[in-house]
Amino acid sequence: MKKYLSLIITVFILGCGTANAQTEPGPAQQKLLDSICTCMSKIDISKIKTAKEANDVFMQCFTAHVDLLADVAKEQNAEFTDDEAMNRIGTEIGKNLIKRNCSSFVKLAVIMGQKDGNEATPEQTTTGVLKRIDNKGFNYIVLTDNTGNEKSFIWLRQFPGSENFMNGVAKYAGKKANIKWQEIEVYLPQAKGYYKVKEILSIDIL
Repeated sequence: MKKYLSLIITVFILGCGTANAQTEPGPAQQKLLDSICTCMSKIDISKIKTAKEANDVFMQCFTAHVDLLADVAKEQNAEFTDDEAMNRIGTEIGKNLIKRNCSSFVKLAVIMGQKDGNEATPEQTTTGVLKRIDNKGFNYIVLTDNTGNEKSFIWLRQFPGSENFMNGVAKYAGKKANIKWQEIEVYLPQAKGYYKVKEILSIDIL
């Protein structure tokens, strides 16, 4: 069973660019997708710091509803002993979790995409003027620092002060702020590679 769970994770990290081509899930698979996504939505992702922790959370939610996988296999006339068929089903589940915009899964998958042994750098703080939010699959808050250069910080998880930006940055645009952040290396599907990003830890409006 674990190989199918691992496959789903791999599909997100390496194959999400083809998610739009996926066919609509049947009733059994839709029930499984809804159950997994609901389970993950109850997790406080802000407390998850490592790829192993993220992987464990996903495995926990999947295995809690693994009985539904048998219904999905039956729906597609597949047998658990048929590796090729089960690999295909695992691929579909991973892609359809992306397609249905399960935000908790997306956030977990980015953390799962961190390189093994990747450790976050020490916390740092940048002071500047808030400019805007760029949406590149994830929200990036942009400010202009004291040297006049634009700096971009990824909004990956909930952080102190994040509620102020749920409806955009317009209310605070042009105001001075401190952004506390740490550098992490993650796999960004849109860029198809590992990149260092500045993850927001907190924002204080000055």
